[in-house]
Amino acid sequence: MTSEPTVAGAKPEQQEPSPRPGMRGHPWLTLISVAIGVMMVALDGTIVAIANPAIQDDLGASLADVQWITNGYLLALAVALITAGKLGDRFGHRQTFLVGVSGFAVASAAIGLSGNVSAVVAFRVFQGLFGALLMPAALGLLRATFPAEKLNMAIGIWGMVIGASTAGGPIVGGLLVEHVNWQSVFFINVPVGILALVLGLVILKDHRAENAPRSFDVPGIVLLSGAMFCLIWALIKAPEWGWGDGSTLLFLGLSLASFVAFGYWETRAAEPLLPLRLFRSVPLSAGTVLMILMAFGFMGGLFFVTFYLQNVHGMSPVDSGLHLLPLTAMMIVSSPAAGALITKVGPRAPLVGAMVLTAIALFGLSSLEADSGTGLMSLWFALLGLGLGPVMVGATEVIVGNAPLEFSGVAGGLQQAAMQIGGSLGTAVLGAVMAARVDRDLPGNWKEAGLPAASGQELERAADAVAIGRPPIDPNNPPPPEVAEKITHVAHDTFMSGMGLSFTVAAVVAAGAAIVAGFAKRGAQAGDASTGAVHI
Repeated sequence: MTSEPTVAGAKPEQQEPSPRPGMRGHPWLTLISVAIGVMMVALDGTIVAIANPAIQDDLGASLADVQWITNGYLLALAVALITAGKLGDRFGHRQTFLVGVSGFAVASAAIGLSGNVSAVVAFRVFQGLFGALLMPAALGLLRATFPAEKLNMAIGIWGMVIGASTAGGPIVGGLLVEHVNWQSVFFINVPVGILALVLGLVILKDHRAENAPRSFDVPGIVLLSGAMFCLIWALIKAPEWGWGDGSTLLFLGLSLASFVAFGYWETRAAEPLLPLRLFRSVPLSAGTVLMILMAFGFMGGLFFVTFYLQNVHGMSPVDSGLHLLPLTAMMIVSSPAAGALITKVGPRAPLVGAMVLTAIALFGLSSLEADSGTGLMSLWFALLGLGLGPVMVGATEVIVGNAPLEFSGVAGGLQQAAMQIGGSLGTAVLGAVMAARVDRDLPGNWKEAGLPAASGQELERAADAVAIGRPPIDPNNPPPPEVAEKITHVAHDTFMSGMGLSFTVAAVVAAGAAIVAGFAKRGAQAGDASTGAVHI
């Protein structure tokens, strides 16, 4: 290929390792080992949501307590990801992965043994911190173990595991909560973690670039962690506080100021936490933006799909999970297939095509109605999975493959942080879109249905229920059946209007992401493994 400029200041690194005989360091056995650990973390991201109501009942927790079970984990994970990736680059990804797997399993067991919600929240924070160690290390191990021409296929299978685990969480969680107890949702991580630890000790081989970092950028860690915390916290609390509230604006402003200060400091640090020269690679920058936009549509949209299936169609958590199987199945099929295709033709065309498919699927989901059948839902879910799989694989390869080997952990942390930011942003923004549409439509729909006049305060309380597809009916004091039927009809119609608008916004974002995907290109390391130069 033609010679291209390299990132300024990039130092030569060792040639990428070739597969070695025996079990230790074997590429495909390494993939199996890290996939088991990644599966544990990805499954936990959605499985716990199913257990939250049971935890609330058993431990007498408030709604705010239950929200912290999720938010504590999310905050710890998002804040620590890039720093955790740097730890892997410094001390070795094998060691970091093993510590992450062990800590995640121990924290899971501690949650299952907890007798109060405060302990559950505290150990969920530890889960997030250990999960942050594990995820970038897994990508760093794949990046260092696989030869460049097979990295795409490895990332394809890695993406398949994440997609299947994420979508399978509600099914597994529903079965465990229904037939065992809520503690089993966490105890299941213990044998999985032990298996991942044993395989890791036997199979994983530590790879370190000759010019791996030797020191830590403590001010950079503090500034970036503060920026990420303020951003994610603002996104979590914005639906409660309001987007124009002073507290929301304060945390968003603090986040922006911290990011600016972090960027300035990184240009001065001797060994920066996140070398900004990496972003001189247009493909790496495009891959990061693409990951954020993909997660925006996927996680934000999936948030409403759960309410649609359970509260509008009246499905159980297990049934709703089963209805998402077309999405899961197509992600399982398309992820490794995308890895093979990207190896042959490069990531640009597959990524653009996949984002177009994602946009079409999201537009299709915006047209669903309260009485839409399983066949129509399955069609759009399957098309969404067909689009998301290649994006997950291609964007990850573009980010990790365009970073030098000594920054593979940081690149893995960047990829995961982009997903967390995108998912949080999608849930918050699309949630605000839903709330605004419900607030606009509910009073008129209520009046048109001939329901008894309601005060502004009563409609405000009703809107909170309608925004998640639930009819605002007091089970302890239900209205007459004919009135309850009208309330249910109004609630579902109003919710569907909000969900349709939210999916339309997500589809527009996905269409914009297709344009961003046009800037993607094959990881520079695939083209020049001997020098580790980052092409721009």
